[in-house]
Amino acid sequence: MAETVRILGLDPGLRRTGWGVIDIEGTKLAFVACGVVTSADKAPLAERLRQLHEGLSGVIATYGPQEAAVEETFVNRDPQSALKLGQARGVVLVVPALAQIPVAEYAANLVKKSVVGAGHADKNQVAAMVKLLLPKATPASADAADALAIAIAHAHHRKARALVGR
Repeated sequence: MAETVRILGLDPGLRRTGWGVIDIEGTKLAFVACGVVTSADKAPLAERLRQLHEGLSGVIATYGPQEAAVEETFVNRDPQSALKLGQARGVVLVVPALAQIPVAEYAANLVKKSVVGAGHADKNQVAAMVKLLLPKATPASADAADALAIAIAHAHHRKARALVGR
């Protein structure tokens, strides 16, 4: 009998950070929950980062993941936006780390390739495959669907990462 491992997938964003929780037992995936942590657009940056921290801490306290996976972000043309996203991503990385949960990072193309089979798949294709792989999943937004895709990618790659880490 294979051990069940609970994985938290995180899609970082300052306005909306998507999260998705799945269980994996052997090769069997099971949907647990998903959603979005938001921050107030007009609030000062420090307050928005605090809101993300508290929201993600609540997700971890509620669902008790054993592993976490975060999507790496690409830098866009606007340096100010990239800096803010980087700060939000820092919160997304540190919250599970503070809870003693190992955190893996995956490039967006690897997530798409792992879930859809093509590294340049669009959001609709990712959402459709998430629904196919996790029939009980109910992502209400693209951010939540992306977070589930990140969790699925981690489920596929976690054994290989463990072997490389040895």
